[in-house]
Amino acid sequence: MREKNIEISLRDAVKAKGGLCWKFVSPGTVGVPDRIILMPKGQIVFVETKATGEKPRKIQLKRHRQLKALGFHVYVLDDKEKITELIYRIGSDED
Repeated sequence: MREKNIEISLRDAVKAKGGLCWKFVSPGTVGVPDRIILMPKGQIVFVETKATGEKPRKIQLKRHRQLKALGFHVYVLDDKEKITELIYRIGSDED
């Protein structure tokens, strides 16, 4: 499946759970994750979307390590079927 389709599905699923799924760009810094997800109750995570079977590049892995070192969660998503599980792990407004 194409990365764009996975990203759109992720955005729609996060919105349905009361969150925001913003495209994350950082001019002058390459390799940042594609999306920053903000969920109710202050949950913030970063998501790198990939086409099915694709892996992050070295610079992306470096950025993931930097974010994790600061205490953030970073996920790599290459399958629409894993979106529900990802949102469950992040949290939502439903307890």
